[in-house]
Amino acid sequence: RPENQSSVSHFLLLGLPIQPEQQGVFFTLFLGMYLTTVLGNLLIMLLIRLDSRLHTPMYFFLSHLAFSDISLSSVTVPKMLMNMQTQQQSIPYVGCISQFYFFILFGSLDNFLLAVMAYDRYVAICHPLHYSTIMSQALCTLLVAGSWMVACVHALFHTLLLVPLSFCADNTITHFFCDLTVLLKLSCSDISLNNLVIFTEGGMLYFLPLSIVLGSYIRIGTIILRMPSTKRLSKAFSTCGSHLFVVSLYYGTLAGVYFFSSSWDSNSKDIIASVMYTVVTPMLNPFIYSLRNRDIKQALEVCVKRIKFFK
Repeated sequence: RPENQSSVSHFLLLGLPIQPEQQGVFFTLFLGMYLTTVLGNLLIMLLIRLDSRLHTPMYFFLSHLAFSDISLSSVTVPKMLMNMQTQQQSIPYVGCISQFYFFILFGSLDNFLLAVMAYDRYVAICHPLHYSTIMSQALCTLLVAGSWMVACVHALFHTLLLVPLSFCADNTITHFFCDLTVLLKLSCSDISLNNLVIFTEGGMLYFLPLSIVLGSYIRIGTIILRMPSTKRLSKAFSTCGSHLFVVSLYYGTLAGVYFFSSSWDSNSKDIIASVMYTVVTPMLNPFIYSLRNRDIKQALEVCVKRIKFFK
């Protein structure tokens, strides 16, 4: 009804469903996790930039994944921390739409980069003799540029469909950032087209990278089992271990939240899943790639020795 509609100038972010007396504890926790995410991923990017031994396709993709992780956390976490500290939960309409756009952009970019890295691991294990020929610098640049381009178009497409919608007088978002599903629930307009696009275009763009990841590792497993040997198994684990760990963490936590937690309501699942892939996973990625990767450890040791030398 017209009297229940308004040109919304701002939204109210309710944030995480925690008690007021626990705000300080959670603020400290999430601030520490965010700083760890930024510093850890910046260190990975710096090591890859400085050490010539890391100028390979795998680390080229990893540097872009590290940048994407920093950006994904920075889109949502600083605003959440500011709201927890100041108790000012308002976010302007333009700021909300911008946050939504960049969240979709970097969230989908993470997804595409994981698929690209899975293909890179497939070529390294299944076609080792032709690896340098197949994974040329031109192809690596094309894969990363394509991931950025598709992610930008994907985010812009959903944003352009969201902007024309009218919103009801209730402008309260039961989340810690401007999530698409919550915004659609607040709209008074017909959202059938938005839902159709989410289930078709959005579903396809998320299912395709997952299919590439699964297909790559199924092919790798088939090759290893066809000619099993300790040396081959050890090489495959050292080559794919870190990436497989990250992929399992990325998709496994989402599957666990949505399919194995029937006691939680839909909103709680969305919030927990969002915390996992905007805060927890980006924070853990640097540790996974550094603790389980000999090349990163060696690059870090060289960097520390250089710092000590200059001191």
